Amino acid sequence: MVRRLYTISTHSSYAMASSSHLAFRVNCCLQRPSVSDNFHRLKTSLSSTFKPFLRELEQLSLRIDVSKAFFKNTSLRLLDVFVDSMFEFVDQPLLPSQARKYYSVAENHMPQEINMFTLETLGNWDVNGAWDRPFTSHPKRAPDTGELVIIGVDAIKPFMQLGIVSADGKRLVHKVDLKFNRCSLTHDIGLTRRYNVIMDFPLTLDIQRLLRGGPLIKYDKAEYARIGIMPRYGDADSIKWFQVESSSTFHLLNCFEDGHQVVVRACRALDSIIPGPDMGVDKLEWFSRRLKQVESVDEYSSDSEDGSLFSRCCEWRLNMKTGDVEERYLTGTEFSMDFPMINGDFTGVKNKYGYTQVIDCSASSDSGMAKYGGLAKLHFEEPDTDQTNSKDGQYEKLIKVDYHKFEQNTFCTGAAFVPKPGSHEEDDGWIITFVHNEDTNMSKAYIIDTRRFTSKPVAKITLPCRVPYGFHGAFMPILLGNLTASEY
Repeated sequence: MVRRLYTISTHSSYAMASSSHLAFRVNCCLQRPSVSDNFHRLKTSLSSTFKPFLRELEQLSLRIDVSKAFFKNTSLRLLDVFVDSMFEFVDQPLLPSQARKYYSVAENHMPQEINMFTLETLGNWDVNGAWDRPFTSHPKRAPDTGELVIIGVDAIKPFMQLGIVSADGKRLVHKVDLKFNRCSLTHDIGLTRRYNVIMDFPLTLDIQRLLRGGPLIKYDKAEYARIGIMPRYGDADSIKWFQVESSSTFHLLNCFEDGHQVVVRACRALDSIIPGPDMGVDKLEWFSRRLKQVESVDEYSSDSEDGSLFSRCCEWRLNMKTGDVEERYLTGTEFSMDFPMINGDFTGVKNKYGYTQVIDCSASSDSGMAKYGGLAKLHFEEPDTDQTNSKDGQYEKLIKVDYHKFEQNTFCTGAAFVPKPGSHEEDDGWIITFVHNEDTNMSKAYIIDTRRFTSKPVAKITLPCRVPYGFHGAFMPILLGNLTASEY
C-alpha cells in the first residue's frame, strides 16, 4: 500500500530523495519575497564584511596578495551569503539505495540527510569521505547506469569539479578538476547516454575583483559563453567546447544525442536576474523594466534593458564531428517561461515533451519580482502552425506550446511532474503545484492532468495556511509498511 504525500517545507535548501522501491522528485526550498531586497541585504553584508579589510589595504598601499587560507575561509562565507540570499532550487532525483533516505543540498554546503517528517538534520553526506565540497542543485542520474553526476563550484581553484557517484550511493567512482579559469556560477548540469554537458556562462564570482573594488558577482554579456561536452568518465582535456551566444541560462530542460549532434535544451534570457542593480539604483525600477513583456521578436534585443529578463526556451545542436553549432529559439514572445521540468524517466534521452512555469509579465513588472501565472506544455516534435513571431520578416521555426492559465491574480510555485503509475506514455501524468490567490489570500495545491493540459485542474486542495512564493513541494510515494508509528 502506498501513501502519496505532497509536502511543504521551510527548509531553505534544495532536497533530493530516494526510496527502497523507486527514486522520486523532490522540491524543498525557500525563495524570499523579493529578489531585489535580498540582493540589497547581500551587498550590505558583503560591504560590512570587507570594508575593514579593504581600508587596511588602502592605508598600507599593498598589492592584493591574500593567502590561500584566507581565500578558502572567505569563499565559503561568501557562498553562504550568496546562496542563502539569491538562489532558488528545484527538483532533482537522487540515486536508489537500500534504505529510504532524504537529502537536502545547496550550492553552499555539503548535502545533509534529513528526516522528511520532522525536518531534523541527521548529518552530512560526503560519499564516505570522498567528496569535500558542496555540489550543484541539479545533479543528474545517468540513464542506463543510475549513477549520479554532480558538479561542485568554489570561489577559489579548482573552480569546478565533476564527480560521479555509484548507483548504490556508496562510492565516488570518478572525480576530476575541469580546470576552469574563472568561477562560473553554474546552477545546472546536463547529460546524455555517453556525455556530461557543462555550462560555462558569463555569470561569475570573483574575490580578487571584489578586493580591487569591483563587484563580487557580475554578469558580463561581453564575455564568452560556451558549452562543454565531456565523455562520462573523461577529464578536462577530453572536453569538446562549443562557443555559443552569450546569455543567462540557469536551468536545462534536457540533453540527448541525435546522430553526431548533442542536443541541449534550456531556458535562457538576455540578461541575468543575478546580481541585480548596483548600489544606489532604484531596485523596483530596475526589475520592473527588465521583467516587462516583449511584444515581438524584433524587440527582443540585448541592446535594450526593457524585457531583458524575458526567458525563452532555446535549443543548441552541437556537432561533435564538425564542431558546428546550430542555435535557435523554440518558443516565441507570447510568454516568458522558466523552471522547466520533464518526465524524469527521459533524462538524457530524446523526449517529446517538456513543461515550464509561465511568468505573468504585467504582474511581475508592477511588483518588481517574478510571478508565475500559469504553466506551459512544450511539444518538441510539433511545429507551431499559428505563430506570429518573425525576425526581420523571417518566421522562426517555433514549436507548439499549450498553456494552462490560472485565475486572475493567482500565481504558482514549485511545479513538479508526476508520472501516472503503470503508464508508459511520456506525457501521461500530472503537474502538481502550489498556487496563491492574492485577491482571496488563499493557497491551494493544484493537480493538472498533463494530457488534458488546458482543462481545469482535476483537483484543488485548499491549504490551511499561506504558502509563500518560492516554497517548493514534493510528491513522494511512501510505502506505508516502512513507516514507524511516529511518522503516521
